[in-house]
Amino acid sequence: MIIRLEQPKDYREVENLTREAFWNVYRPGCTEHYVLNQYRTNPDFIPELDFVMVESDGEHQSPGEIIGHVMFSKAEIMLDDGTPYPSWTFGPISIHPDYKRKGYGLKLLQYAIEKAKEMGIGLLQMEGNIEFYRHAGFDLASKLKIHYHAEPRDAEVPYFLALELIPNYWGNREGTYCPPKGYFVADENPEAFEAYEATFPAKEKAFQEGQLPQFCQSCGMPLTRIEDCGTNSDGSANFDYCQYCYKDGKYLQECTMDEMIEHCSQFVDEVNKQIPKPMTKEEYKQMMHGFFPMLKRWRR
Repeated sequence: MIIRLEQPKDYREVENLTREAFWNVYRPGCTEHYVLNQYRTNPDFIPELDFVMVESDGEHQSPGEIIGHVMFSKAEIMLDDGTPYPSWTFGPISIHPDYKRKGYGLKLLQYAIEKAKEMGIGLLQMEGNIEFYRHAGFDLASKLKIHYHAEPRDAEVPYFLALELIPNYWGNREGTYCPPKGYFVADENPEAFEAYEATFPAKEKAFQEGQLPQFCQSCGMPLTRIEDCGTNSDGSANFDYCQYCYKDGKYLQECTMDEMIEHCSQFVDEVNKQIPKPMTKEEYKQMMHGFFPMLKRWRR
């Protein structure tokens, strides 16, 4: 295998690789290929850390199919005193499905991390599976007192990881991390994403075991079956919204976020059947006020 910098001629092949690698893995379908497509012109993008892994024929090392890719981005952590502190992240990292679980992903990541060290990058944080990333030196970010924006401050978030590349770069600081805005580009530009996605061969979206929990992006209802989903204007399933919020490509109720929270609060007894510690109606509303601004419909 050869690892080299990505070149413009690679772009479409790498985006297709990324789509194949992530399809139905973390959610029905995926958006990682569009994130990559848009990120190359983002000022946070680091072209010196944009690598592809390419097949070679052994002795002559002639290039073949691209089977892996990883990109890095500038980021920041907001310190408790309100000061932004420079940090970095990476992803998507993609390995072709035919080459997964053969060590290629770790080899690509370790190579990229060494190059990041040479550039003076001091701290990486990202969301991922610690069972894989621990082999590259990552540990829970909470151990460095780095909190994740979408979780309670005192939570030990199992998927939020960090790796200090320069000893004592972070020191004894404490702060909160939110992924760079570029990672939310598909959510913020859904029509542009759908137009881009339509340029690829059609693939079926599906719920699968092992995916991240999916929630209606209007009311927060868990989505676990296709029957839970709303519908697009063509009658196909919409995996972002539930059947009670979205039908035929339209919201079923025009309301503000606060009105939606008030509506949902009447179902607190049903919610309490599914959690170990029951909430009062007011506690449930307070929880939704923290959660709903992260949903697509209400995100600003």
